[in-house]
Amino acid sequence: MSPRLFSLLVLGFMTLLPSMAAQAADPPRKQAREAVRVLRDMVEDAPDKSLPIDMLKNAHAIAVIPKMVKGGFVFSGTKGEGLISIKHDGVWSNPNFISLAGAGVGFQAGIQSADVILVFMTDRGVNEIINGKWTMGANAGAAAGPVGRSATAATDGRMNAEIYTYARAKGLYAGIALDGAHFSIDDDSNEAIYGPGITARRIFEGGVTNVPSEVVEFRDKLEEYTSR
Repeated sequence: MSPRLFSLLVLGFMTLLPSMAAQAADPPRKQAREAVRVLRDMVEDAPDKSLPIDMLKNAHAIAVIPKMVKGGFVFSGTKGEGLISIKHDGVWSNPNFISLAGAGVGFQAGIQSADVILVFMTDRGVNEIINGKWTMGANAGAAAGPVGRSATAATDGRMNAEIYTYARAKGLYAGIALDGAHFSIDDDSNEAIYGPGITARRIFEGGVTNVPSEVVEFRDKLEEYTSR
């Protein structure tokens, strides 16, 4: 790619950010409520369309990004905010708030907004997020996750991605391309929920108190679905 073309792509993406941020940014408590809704909708869907419980049970971490938005026509980009929890000694942690942004990352044609769930099957991507920014594709391999009753057979020895991705728009599963998307801890939202000076690692390790009910419900919903 020529330097001029690269500069144009960056400039185009930067012009999208204000409008995309305005669409995607919800207060943290609302983000938590929306994340619970997404989990409920995608796990309790019809049996042949729902997220596979056996995969969720084996997950090291789960991230939920409600209403991830795509912007642009010539220049495309994606922006979203959500929550991520990790499983430690069989128990789900309080979630960290995360943000995502990427130029040239987006959904299939005609889709402008989708609910997204990322199922981490190893710790590698999560550790990268804690330590700073993490880039999908560069730091861990991802693949579209299977749904429904066939999930166990589909993942038994034939699918070995570190992360499985799910995206749904208007009640239907939608294609999504996330390679190149940058994930990072949303320190502002974490501070609004947990207080100043609380690190991402401390949140994951249970070193927080007085957690709002909306955030507790997200953690509890993960416990409910993965203990069936």
